[in-house]
Parts: sequence; C-alpha cells; structure tokens
Amino acid sequence: MDRAELEALISADVRALSAESDQIGRTFAGRHDVAANDFRALLHIMVAETAGTPLTAGELRDRMGMSGAAITYLVERMIASGHVRRESDPADRRKVILRVADHGMHVARGFFAPLAEHTRRALAELPDDDLAAAHRTFAALVDAMRAFRTQLD
Repeated sequence: MDRAELEALISADVRALSAESDQIGRTFAGRHDVAANDFRALLHIMVAETAGTPLTAGELRDRMGMSGAAITYLVERMIASGHVRRESDPADRRKVILRVADHGMHVARGFFAPLAEHTRRALAELPDDDLAAAHRTFAALVDAMRAFRTQLD
C-alpha cells in the first residue's frame, strides 16, 4: 500500500471515529437529560481542562459559535445542573474559567467507563511502539484540524 492510500485510510478512519463519537455524545445527552449543545460544551470544557488551558465563557462562546446571551444561558443551565462550575483563574483573578464539576465528572465516568474498557481490550494486543506511533499520528491530525479551523475563522 502506498502513502496516498494510507493517508486516505486514515482520513476515512477519522471520519468514522468522529461519526461514532457524535452518536455516543447524542446517547449521553439523551440519557442524562442534557441538550446536544450542553454535551458539546462539556466536551470543549473537558478537552481544554485536560490540555491545561481551561476556557472562559467567552472562549467557549467562540468555540461553540453562539451569541453571548446564548452561551450565558447555557453556562448558567450547566452550573445549575451541577455539570460545570466557575473558578477564578489562578493566573489572573479577574478572569473566570469554566471547569467540569464533580457531579459532571462522576456522570461522565459512569457513562464512559465501559468505553474505556472496550478501548483497553481493543488496544491490548498492540505493541507499545504501535500505540506511540498512533499517538503521534493523532496529535498530527489534531494539529492539522486546528490549523484548518483557524484558517476557516
């Protein structure tokens, strides 16, 4: 198989992964009585928090493509439901950042624990070198997607 074929397969895999992730997100939202946008917001908050770059409400608004009023309503709703909390930014006390609340983490862990087990079993037979190569590949794909998103903005 040549490089172009491999790149095409990886692109197809990313699309399939994205589609499966979307379906799982919809199921999570339905089971936990949150809107699809609420789930998207939680995902953005969790990804940013994991990366060590937590979001402000304004940054979340930009990522979600929503108005200021709509993001305020969404954030207030997510705080009231116990999924999100506000926290002062330790680097700049004037800024308020969004974090996934303990309740939100508990709900997410409960729902996604079986997926973690499926993932562990699916990867168990792969050597560490393959997993390291996959991680580098995913990191390159995320960088490419971010660059494309920035270009679109």
